Amino acid sequence: MSFGLNKFLKNLLPKQLFYRALLIVATPIIILQITISIVFFDSLWIKTNKGMTRALIGEIKFFIEAYDNEQYNKDSLTKLFSDTQNIKANYVPHKMMPKIDFERWFSPMDRTLRRELKSKFNNYWFDTTTFKENIDLKIKYLNGYFQFEIPKDRVANSSARIFAMWITLPAFLLIAIALIFLKNQTRPIINLARASEKFGRGEDVGEYRPSGALEIRQAGYEFERMRKRIIRHLNQRSEMLSGISHDLRTPLTRIKLQLAFIKDKQLSSKLSQDVIEMEKMLNEYLQFSKNRSSEKGEKFNLSKLLEDTIKKYNNKNILTEITQNILFHGKKTLIIRCISNILDNSLKYGKNIKVSLKKSSNNIILLIDDDGPGIPKTEYENVFKPFYKIDKSRSETKSSVGLGMSITSDIIQSHGGNIKLQKSILKGLQVRITLPF
Repeated sequence: MSFGLNKFLKNLLPKQLFYRALLIVATPIIILQITISIVFFDSLWIKTNKGMTRALIGEIKFFIEAYDNEQYNKDSLTKLFSDTQNIKANYVPHKMMPKIDFERWFSPMDRTLRRELKSKFNNYWFDTTTFKENIDLKIKYLNGYFQFEIPKDRVANSSARIFAMWITLPAFLLIAIALIFLKNQTRPIINLARASEKFGRGEDVGEYRPSGALEIRQAGYEFERMRKRIIRHLNQRSEMLSGISHDLRTPLTRIKLQLAFIKDKQLSSKLSQDVIEMEKMLNEYLQFSKNRSSEKGEKFNLSKLLEDTIKKYNNKNILTEITQNILFHGKKTLIIRCISNILDNSLKYGKNIKVSLKKSSNNIILLIDDDGPGIPKTEYENVFKPFYKIDKSRSETKSSVGLGMSITSDIIQSHGGNIKLQKSILKGLQVRITLPF
């Protein structure tokens, strides 16, 4: 029960740091304002208005009793009451009291006025809404009724509006100031997240300058040091593999020249094939080392890129189902290499291929299905490891060193995407690529 309640509350709370911090700042201010307003309403508004209303009804009661006394002149008494109490009084004989009662239960003024009138009079009627500044009060008297026009400030404290204004405006002012400060504090975190995202996609971040609070600056400094270490490591890997490839090309060239002088053509042909395979292996090593291209990311039409790549194969067995004009920001050369690697594998082990490209609410989905023999589910993760081969029987050529799918996975992940294998609708293997847009 408690777990379900906690989960429900977590779903209600905002997810972003800015709005969570704003909630932490604004909630105590709002609670304080509500508490002060309730205390003020109970102690000042209700009690003060109750006393004012009670005094007013007492004055009206006294006026009616004096009016009932034959010793006083009625007109003089009415004029005196109007001049001294600022209440217009008028006796209306031979008329019935209104029967419609404008009862407003949500109005404190109406509730207080009705409570005090009920304690003093049996038959009365009042209206607080028709006139803006006055209250229309009628009290039964003999065969008619007294009509009183009472200013509303006789039963309502005028300082309430001023108090409400002074208690509300500072709260909004404090929240506005908090918004400005919170925006400045969360901006460095957003910048750090964007820099991390760009670096994760393989884009050039440049020199990152930490800013903000001490803890955020520390995280920024650590990110910058980590970024430089990773770049240094990748450069060292590329330089090492490039150096090995370059150093091995020289003896291979000498071997090729020596093979040309061998008189035994059959032996020369076999040795030449081995040399060609070694060159292919070196090229694949070099391609793996240069996977993180220095090419800058750009926005391009992924649908057109995919169609152009497929056209180069000139194969009628490749069926397409491509949603047009899907735009993507990335490195075109790496994406072409990725698609080509997958299509090469599909054509290598299968005959019919289906390529689908579509866009969901958050991602771009690329599906490549073939009707080949497929691979066991236990090997789905292993094929993405560098230099990994499932078995010898799947390879038609010894030149493959098991780097194709590793390069493909590295390219997809560098663009912030995901790649996985599953059973194909063509009974073979399906490669599912998910890219953000």
